[in-house]
Amino acid sequence: MTEYQFTVVIEPDERGFHAFVPALPGCHSFGDTVEEAQANIHEAMELHVESMIEDGEPVPMQRDPVFITRISIPVAA
Repeated sequence: MTEYQFTVVIEPDERGFHAFVPALPGCHSFGDTVEEAQANIHEAMELHVESMIEDGEPVPMQRDPVFITRISIPVAA
């Protein structure tokens, strides 16, 4: 069994929390809480990678380092 590691982004949205995996385009899930979103994206990731393998697609490897930041920009109104 191969183990894969991916960065997951969980952010609030109008329904609760949205989770997605930048390295796996199309791999998204939702939850009412952060914990539910995390559990749901875990399952979505497993299904997504299993589907890629079954279809003969290469599974992308997470590149390091991952850098996430918040940047402020001035915008003239």
